[in-house]
Amino acid sequence: MIKDFFKFAIVSIRHRKLRSWLTVIGIVIGVAAVVSLISIGQGMQSAISEQFQRLGTDKLIIMPGGGFMESMTSTGLTKDDLTVIRRTPGVDTAAEMLYQSIKIKYSGETKTGLVMGLPTDDTAKIIEDMQGFDPEKGRILGKNDVYAANIGYTVWSDDFFKKPVNLRNKLEIGGKDFQVVGLMKKIGNRMDDSQIYIPIETAREVFNKSTDISGIYLQVKSGYNVSTVAENIKREMRKSRDEKKGEETFQVQTTEQLMASFNTIFGIIQAILVGIASIALLVGGVGIMNTMYTSVIERTRQIGVMKATGAKNSHVLLIFLIESGLLGLIGGIIGVLMGLGMAKGAEIYAQYMGYSMVKAAITPTLIAGGLLFSFGLGAIAGILPARQASKLKPADALRYE
Repeated sequence: MIKDFFKFAIVSIRHRKLRSWLTVIGIVIGVAAVVSLISIGQGMQSAISEQFQRLGTDKLIIMPGGGFMESMTSTGLTKDDLTVIRRTPGVDTAAEMLYQSIKIKYSGETKTGLVMGLPTDDTAKIIEDMQGFDPEKGRILGKNDVYAANIGYTVWSDDFFKKPVNLRNKLEIGGKDFQVVGLMKKIGNRMDDSQIYIPIETAREVFNKSTDISGIYLQVKSGYNVSTVAENIKREMRKSRDEKKGEETFQVQTTEQLMASFNTIFGIIQAILVGIASIALLVGGVGIMNTMYTSVIERTRQIGVMKATGAKNSHVLLIFLIESGLLGLIGGIIGVLMGLGMAKGAEIYAQYMGYSMVKAAITPTLIAGGLLFSFGLGAIAGILPARQASKLKPADALRYE
């Protein structure tokens, strides 16, 4: 019997092709928007989770109280803080960074870019591992380098400068000439890939910051609890800086905390965007409801005939629910395909622009969820019209003109 109900609903939809297509447009737009946003969101979360996993759970990051953006203007950390951190129990290796936005000249062209000073001793390895530094050509900065530079992927492979930057070319940074000794591989984040790296002591000279530090990465010794070491560092830094608990002007974060913070913020943003996109689904649902009400009016005599020949109220109700559900499902199928196509297109475009973190996740759960949701939305939108149809009295329906 259910099979016959589906056939009946399909025939009804086919007989009203134009109205049916106009009805499902709202569902198509809504499902496509929601599916594409969820796909991109899941893909980005997966990509960034992989980055955090690469950092490892035995790392800590110390930043100024305002985070990265504050460290661009006022560092908030000093060499004294680094000394305190290095003598804290449980700390294996600690490496400092110093970065600043500064004018860079090359081949007669001047651009503003982010220049990062990195250590060139043994502590450099922790930053290289965490940031994923790896030269495509040339080498990374060494102990004997002074006015040498490593160039981020975007700077040498893209149109950052009109003239391509190659090995042994010279850049002028802060009035000093630096020779390019390494062209770095793509990291995947456009900001990281647009940076230029120089020895940290040279950076102090160029930036005129003799004791400042923008951030500190550290490795926790094996056998020590990372959270405990983080609390010990906070306590020692508060004591050194004469600051009260809760009023610190610095942050000590584990990679797990960073990941949790990112997921929370990203989840809120994604929920807002999906909520906005869902307005189209609401409009689509109202469209299905309106179409089904119209269908009930047009088929009143038909309903009367069905009831007169033995159809129950539940049968009529189910027929119209299936029809409205199928309208939602048709829109869902098209919307899911469009949404996944949009997400994949966004990924390809982002990859072309250098944002490799933007990825589309195409999973069976997402596809099935989109189809079930659209069918359910259509069925729910058809409840009131279906109830109206099921409650029609055979005699009244047959007399309807």
